[in-house]
Amino acid sequence: MGFLHHKEDAEDLTQEVFIRAYQSLSRFKGDAAFSTWLYRIAVNASLNKVRKSSKNLILQHLDKLFGGEEVKEVPLPASDTEDPENILIQKEHVEWVRKALDSLPENQRTAIVLSKYDDLSQKEIASIMNTTEGAVESLLQRAKKNLREKLSTKRKNI
Repeated sequence: MGFLHHKEDAEDLTQEVFIRAYQSLSRFKGDAAFSTWLYRIAVNASLNKVRKSSKNLILQHLDKLFGGEEVKEVPLPASDTEDPENILIQKEHVEWVRKALDSLPENQRTAIVLSKYDDLSQKEIASIMNTTEGAVESLLQRAKKNLREKLSTKRKNI
C-alpha cells in the first residue's frame, strides 16, 4: 500500500509477488532470511509497477475525463460523528502525503515506506535494500526532511 496507494492494485501485486516467489524458490540460496528475500521481490515488483503506472498516468487521466471507470482508493475510516468537511480535509491531507511520498527519490521512498508502512527496523531495511544501516538512516533522515519541506510548502499555499 505504501507504494501503490490503491487497495485493489496492492492486492493484485501481492498475488503476483507470491507467484514470482514460488517460481523463483529454487534460486533462493539462503544467504539472507527468507523474509528479506521475499521483501526484495515485493519492493522490486512495487517499484516496477509504480514506474509503469507513472508512464500511463496521462492516459489514466484522459480516460477519467472521457468517462472511464475511476480507480477506487482505500477509504478513510470515518466515524458517524465526523462532519463531511472534516472528512474532506482528511482526504486532502492523505492525498498531499501520498503525492509528497511519490515525489521522493526512489531509494528514499523505499526506505520510508519500509520503515513507516511496514514497521521494519533499519537493519531489516538495509538487508532488503542491500545497503548499510548507516545508509538507511541517512535515507530516512533525508526522506523525512524532504517530506517536511514538501508538506510545509503545501500548507503555506493554502
